[in-house]
Amino acid sequence: VQLQASGGGLVQAGDSLELSCAMSGGPLSSYTLGWFRQVAGKGRELVGRSRRITGSTDYADFVKGRFTISRSSATGFLHMNSLEPEDTAVYYCAASVFGNGNWDYWGKGTLVTVSS
Repeated sequence: VQLQASGGGLVQAGDSLELSCAMSGGPLSSYTLGWFRQVAGKGRELVGRSRRITGSTDYADFVKGRFTISRSSATGFLHMNSLEPEDTAVYYCAASVFGNGNWDYWGKGTLVTVSS
């Protein structure tokens, strides 16, 4: 299984951006999909996840109402609206086989920069 995140870039505050996470080697529906971000000098934090099989989602408080996760058969998406400079980070996607908080596969990050 391999994951490839893409879609990052430079945007202005208030803009929207969509990140993609392409999976190869397995049906995405079999995995819980997570999106994480890491600000320079800080630890990686969970942004949200879409659970395996059901596709149900939950989000960190700091993105609730602004970010949503969706998925197709082979690609996951992070839709980001009302972006703020504080959302500037490297964003990663990850997949969990059992959806138990252990993340088995990681994609390389994609940088999102939000200017004020």
